[in-house]
Amino acid sequence: METASFDYFLPPDRIAAAPTEARDAARLLVMERATGARKHLHFLDLLAHLPPRALLVLNDTRVFPARLRGRKSSGGAVEFLLTRRILNEPADPGRFSERWEGLTRGLGRHHATGAIDVGGGVQIEPGERRPAHDGWATLRASGPGPSLLAALETIGEVPLPPYIEAARRRAGRDAPAVDDRTRYQTVYAAAPGAVAAPTAGLHFTPQLLAAAVAAGHEIAFITLDVGPGTFRPVKTDDPERHQMDAEHFRISAEAAAAIARARAAGRPVVAVGTTVVRTLEASARAHDGAVVAGQGSTDLFLLPGARFEVVTDLVTNFHLPRSTLLMLVAAFAGRERVLEAYEEAVRLGYRFYSYGDAMFITGRSP
Repeated sequence: METASFDYFLPPDRIAAAPTEARDAARLLVMERATGARKHLHFLDLLAHLPPRALLVLNDTRVFPARLRGRKSSGGAVEFLLTRRILNEPADPGRFSERWEGLTRGLGRHHATGAIDVGGGVQIEPGERRPAHDGWATLRASGPGPSLLAALETIGEVPLPPYIEAARRRAGRDAPAVDDRTRYQTVYAAAPGAVAAPTAGLHFTPQLLAAAVAAGHEIAFITLDVGPGTFRPVKTDDPERHQMDAEHFRISAEAAAAIARARAAGRPVVAVGTTVVRTLEASARAHDGAVVAGQGSTDLFLLPGARFEVVTDLVTNFHLPRSTLLMLVAAFAGRERVLEAYEEAVRLGYRFYSYGDAMFITGRSP
């Protein structure tokens, strides 16, 4: 198996710079998992193609405005992408002091330790750095207010994927105006913790979710806080040598019970997004095939040949060439079938990546 085997050609104008006006107006490519048979619809048509009495499992993580910008004393621009809070530190009343992990850009190799103002009275002080880890550093954040998360609502920026930013730069003055704080977020997002949206869920509306329940389907929520590693390309020629970044997940007792009931009854378990697949399959691998309530982290990397113990159907977006996400989808439905579907989607003008269109890979004939 070679990384190059997961490549495909995508014209730049197929990368979506903005979502469709209505969430469920995105196009939907329905593909039979076993044969690759395909049908072209819209996301609103999903319910008509779900297998009976399906359990839909969704990732309810919330994207937080994790990007901060500042300037060094020399005047050079600095950028921080916060990824995970490590701990709270003692602070004066009315102020916070917190340790975070994050990625940095613009610090330079020999930047002296010192606080950098990022707005709103908040300062970021870089700590330990790992040059071999793409700008990774520990950061100390301090400022007024109850927490950095609260301050980020005013001073932080939505950390859009780089390909969306590039698509908007190419569009120039014609770039669409998008309220990314609303649209780069699922309608069921709950606790903040992600720096990237679980994009398959962006297509759901409250009305579509209610219609699914009314049609006899069940919905369960798990949480996986998507990290920046979701955008990290596979740089090794052999994908098995690629190391996934660990991401934190939580499975509630209610979700675990719903999954156990569905599996015991032989009902389909539909994962909405690759993050759900990784969470459920990681839990099953750690607990003799059972999805168990609790929290942890996973660096599970699913490649063709992997066995899927829990997930029977998958809702997903179209992913980057050579990405771990594309490899997971290929593991689920077959590399050749998936790449054929991608080539057809390109030919038919589908919109790709986070703000793009969707696929539904199912055991039923489309």
